[in-house]
Amino acid sequence: MAVESIPRRTVVDLLEARLRGDILSGTHEPGSLLPPERELAAGYGVTRTTLKHALTRLEQAGLLSTRHGIGTRILDYLRVGGADLLPMLAAQDPTWLREVFEVRRQIGTLIAGRAADRRTERQARRLEHLLRQVADGPDADAVQLADVEVHRELARATGNRVYLLLTNTLFNAYLPVRASLRAPFEDAARATDRLAPVVRAVVDRDGGEARRAAETYLAGTEKIMLGSLSSSRGRPTADGPR
Repeated sequence: MAVESIPRRTVVDLLEARLRGDILSGTHEPGSLLPPERELAAGYGVTRTTLKHALTRLEQAGLLSTRHGIGTRILDYLRVGGADLLPMLAAQDPTWLREVFEVRRQIGTLIAGRAADRRTERQARRLEHLLRQVADGPDADAVQLADVEVHRELARATGNRVYLLLTNTLFNAYLPVRASLRAPFEDAARATDRLAPVVRAVVDRDGGEARRAAETYLAGTEKIMLGSLSSSRGRPTADGPR
């Protein structure tokens, strides 16, 4: 049996996460300059080399801007950022997931209609095959990941690569926390029954029905997932209620 290795986090990884959290939580306000590197490194208890590596990553992520002779400024990510920031935002603040799912529902409904209009025979067969993989999933995680592949194929069937990239971005935002969102996928048969009308409508080239089925499916699974997330966050711990 293969054992998945546990990724090791370096000091740079930890510092990047700490700085990112401080930026996204408002500890370092947008538009403000970070303290000088020597002072900042001392404050976080790291070397300046480690700090530079972490700052470079955050600059590449679109959270910082460094200008020689001026310093490192916190960017307003809501003004200049892109959808690639969603994974870190959702990981930092679970309330982002509600907004991610709202967009997932709207984009997913549009994609289903477009897929019904444009899918090829090969894509129709591929969708039916992927739906069977949902039904055959041995556990909730496998079912959820199989479900994801159905939606990727729906996006691919639109013939528009931007829809596929948008779909990937939305999945990237919440798949890292999918263990907390697996409630709709615990029962493979029920998960398949919920998704099947979407696939059937696309295979039948019925755009209107595909949009209706996708709206029903996405709204329903969204409600279940967010409900399970709220329940898990409010569950008592050994130290009492959270």
